[in-house]
Amino acid sequence: MLHWLRDHRRRAILQDPFPDGWRRILVESVLHYSFLDDDEKNHLEQLIQVFIAEKKFEGCNGLEVTDEIRVVIAAEACMLVLGLPHDLYRGLISLLIYPSSVVVPPSRMGVFTQGPLVERPEIAISGQAFLHGPVILVWDEAKRAARHPERGHNVVYHEFAHLLDMSDGVADGTPVLHGRDQYRTWAQVFSKEFIALRQASKKGKKTFLDPYGALNEAEFFAVATEFFFDKPVQMQKKHKALYDVLAGFYLQDTAGRERRYNRMMQV
Repeated sequence: MLHWLRDHRRRAILQDPFPDGWRRILVESVLHYSFLDDDEKNHLEQLIQVFIAEKKFEGCNGLEVTDEIRVVIAAEACMLVLGLPHDLYRGLISLLIYPSSVVVPPSRMGVFTQGPLVERPEIAISGQAFLHGPVILVWDEAKRAARHPERGHNVVYHEFAHLLDMSDGVADGTPVLHGRDQYRTWAQVFSKEFIALRQASKKGKKTFLDPYGALNEAEFFAVATEFFFDKPVQMQKKHKALYDVLAGFYLQDTAGRERRYNRMMQV
């Protein structure tokens, strides 16, 4: 019954055409939208419509939430699930959007802590995700990353990857996969890549993946997701096994998509 009501509500949302103003925002402000073929663009637009209708965007520290903020953030959150049979982050209700870096006060329980005795110091963040929401995002970081994915850092991809990771109730760097064989391959590849990144980071060696991913398995998955979408061609060359397991999970060939876009730009 609940699924029927959800699907009925979403069909009603999609009766309205995708607003032209929203599409202009995608073209001007979300470079990865231009990488998509026509079918992918249509699917992403439908996901965006539903996401914006179902989620509450709250501006913090005086930030006024505009259509640009809603569309850019929704587009990148939905890009992750473009190929997935996913219920659009069902447990998420609210997104808290700050204009710039926000300082999180000390707490006794955080996203990745395992018990109430673990203290977290006061830190400045650009994003944070919690199992049952909200997701905290910094708009200037999200806006910059959407226009310049070549930087390899995307706070929206990062935090929503955490939500996918936590879809089974724990933040352990392994989201709900598509089968037993995939779990086996995932464990082999991710363990090897995570250990290699941690060892290289400890020695101060330069790495392709952001060393922040060496913090723990959950951060490794989030960082790897950023690079899978933002620097897929390079990832495929430097970390093919990691690229392949991420492509198998997300059911997207982001490297092929980027190559197609680059060829189109050269014509």
